[in-house]
Amino acid sequence: MIHLHDIRYVRLGTSDMDAAVKYSTDLLGLEVASRENKSVYFRSDSRDHTLCYFEGDPADHTVAFEVDTLEELQSAAQFLEGRGFQVHLGSATECEQRRVREFINFKDPSGNSVDLVYEPHHSGRRYFPTRDAGITGFSHIGLRTVNARRDERFWTELMGARVSDRIGDAPLLRIDEVHHKIALFPSTYPGVQHINHQVESIDDVMRAYYILKERNIPIRFGPGRHPTSGAMFLYFEGPHGMVYEYSTGVRLIQPEDEDTYRPRNFPFTPESFCMWGSRPDIPEFK
Repeated sequence: MIHLHDIRYVRLGTSDMDAAVKYSTDLLGLEVASRENKSVYFRSDSRDHTLCYFEGDPADHTVAFEVDTLEELQSAAQFLEGRGFQVHLGSATECEQRRVREFINFKDPSGNSVDLVYEPHHSGRRYFPTRDAGITGFSHIGLRTVNARRDERFWTELMGARVSDRIGDAPLLRIDEVHHKIALFPSTYPGVQHINHQVESIDDVMRAYYILKERNIPIRFGPGRHPTSGAMFLYFEGPHGMVYEYSTGVRLIQPEDEDTYRPRNFPFTPESFCMWGSRPDIPEFK
């Protein structure tokens, strides 16, 4: 089984780099780390970058997870190839583009592009946002799945994730103590479904709500509170229809609780997504 240390970054194609940069800085509140090779890298915490927009197809999405050692990365490549997955070993140029020492890329059973990376770069300076959004870091992603039960088995049996809760067929998966770092939502096609950043407090969630409304950014869900993770949230629309989320107060499942913790199964209803009564305007949540 592969051990995922942490989620690392998301790479997204864009057909309008200027608009993507303006949104990511002025509205989302990220810091531009660097611009090169038709790509712009953004920071949200101490990592070198957690989001990269590159000139390309807006449907081209990749999510990355970090492994602890080079031996684990090599073993993961062999493990996946032995089970029929096509694995690409990153070239020196590709490693430089991703700011890592080495990486492999493959597609999960639904076709989502996944990087496993070794020795990703860190930044030597504090994250300094363009807008004071209260962001404390990039935390999780939602992925689309065309077969949730099959993909749940892939992420748990091969990738070492654990199910924290389910909403209908949609599993919320943890790889450390955070309630979920990966969420799989049934769809008819693959891709990143939403990108989450944690913020310091409910004040940051509500401040963002009013700022985004004032600037006519579509609010897709919230403000609300998830009954699964306990997090207070706000989902809003980004470039090319990508959905971004701010949340705060996510539940932690500590190592000493692992032996006794059992996933809860929530019905696929609006109340299972928000305990306050907000209704989602997100296809995968309906």
